[in-house]
Amino acid sequence: MDSAQEDYDRTVALFGDLARYAQKTGADLHFVDLVGRSLVCSLPERRPGDVQRDGDTGPGSQPTDFG
Repeated sequence: MDSAQEDYDRTVALFGDLARYAQKTGADLHFVDLVGRSLVCSLPERRPGDVQRDGDTGPGSQPTDFG
């Protein structure tokens, strides 16, 4: 597994940990909000290894027809 995929997987796991923490009584929801936003910013637009297909309009897709 390459380092980009490892980073992605680690970030997704951190989201899971953060979600579990947010459900606990007394969780600091301001912390959850700040860390959650930081984790979102650290993710690439596409998952490592995903291939863009013609007509793809998802995040990070590029127009295929400039005419």
